[in-house]
Amino acid sequence: MNISAASRISQLPAKTIRYYEDIDLIHPSRRDNGYRDYSEDDICKLRFLQHARSLGFTIEDCRILLSLYEDNSRASKDVKAIAATHLQKIEQKITELKSMHATLRHLINNCHGDHRPDCPIIEGLAQTGEPRSRKR
Repeated sequence: MNISAASRISQLPAKTIRYYEDIDLIHPSRRDNGYRDYSEDDICKLRFLQHARSLGFTIEDCRILLSLYEDNSRASKDVKAIAATHLQKIEQKITELKSMHATLRHLINNCHGDHRPDCPIIEGLAQTGEPRSRKR
């Protein structure tokens, strides 16, 4: 099948599919006229990549996961280790986002949002913690 059909079925833009080929994640065959010819196996790999990327796996993680996907003698512990490492990174990001959320909420709640120039948000972003004098 051509790249348009592969794009529609895999729900990936053609540009992404070409990129995955450029970085050697997939290897579609070529027709006599030079056009790509995607097989059902290629579509399965594209769907696999689409799902892995939607879960936030890096391209390099995807490369490893795809090689494990293709390896029928793989050890599931290898796959689990990659997923566990990724989950740990996600949990770290969640912790960081919660901290950012709490800081912003605190700054917003302490800003009067009126006509006065004093603004805890500006002061907080300046990271001084002290009121900033304004030139008049």
